[in-house]
Amino acid sequence: MGKQRKRKGDPVHGWLAVDKPVEVTSTKVVGILKRLFNAQKAGHGGTLDPLADGILPIAFGEATKTAQWAMDCDKEYVFTVEWGSSTATQDKEGEIIATSDVRPSRDALEAALPDFIGDIQQVPPKYSAIKIDGERAYDLARDGEAFEIPSREVTVYEAEIMGEPTETHATFRVVSGKGFYVRAMARDIARAVGAEGHVSALRRTRVGPMDESNSITLADLEAMAEDQERLQAKLTPLETVLEDIPQISIDTGDAAALKHGREIILLPHIVEQWRDEKPDDPDNRLALAKCDGVAIALGEVRAGRFQPSKVFQL
Repeated sequence: MGKQRKRKGDPVHGWLAVDKPVEVTSTKVVGILKRLFNAQKAGHGGTLDPLADGILPIAFGEATKTAQWAMDCDKEYVFTVEWGSSTATQDKEGEIIATSDVRPSRDALEAALPDFIGDIQQVPPKYSAIKIDGERAYDLARDGEAFEIPSREVTVYEAEIMGEPTETHATFRVVSGKGFYVRAMARDIARAVGAEGHVSALRRTRVGPMDESNSITLADLEAMAEDQERLQAKLTPLETVLEDIPQISIDTGDAAALKHGREIILLPHIVEQWRDEKPDDPDNRLALAKCDGVAIALGEVRAGRFQPSKVFQL
């Protein structure tokens, strides 16, 4: 008899908004959930630092093909800056690199905050996953290498002070676009008010449509370990993070063609409907093709045709 093929897990598909605890890496959470769901494939939609807690989107199966859209979603953070010292990592884990007796007042912070709203230039932290000549910045920083990270444009939609700051701490709420770093903002606010400071607490409260109202803790999920039905019920469809992409309805024949990677011809009224729903951007031609409510493919609408770029095998 030949060797019995090792079972690779179940074909689990969808998104899960996990409320990650502190001191656990995003990668470890993925591993735990892959085992809990006995899933063939799992990944996350944007790393959350070990010292941070909050919303970590987990993609299973075919949903992993939409992970980039989760990473590009707007995000909301609540973070606390501790005044008095700056650290190499801009959080409480790093070694102290500068100290100051300056303790900014609420008025000083309120006056500085408008400069951090809108499309702003931000230099990512040296302890980040940014690649410099093919190397991760955090690896270069740990090795004591001298290097600079170029600034990049990021978007901050909202920024406000939460509650009443104390002499030693201030808490902020921020809603940002992709590529934004909380630790860089804390560093830059401290500079703007002539103080030294670092992030002492950080919570991500929303990633696109996933927030605290529809999230579940790792502990609660682990408590359901013996009940796959309850676990599966917590999943949302793979299109959860594609809510801004117009949908087009197709028949079973076109669905079969798309599943083989072939483009399809769209009826004129479908194209018109897509045009009415699409963003006002001539370069954005994305659409999500669905058949009987099931996501079939992501692709582009061009000259009355739909050209698939990501096909879902559900």
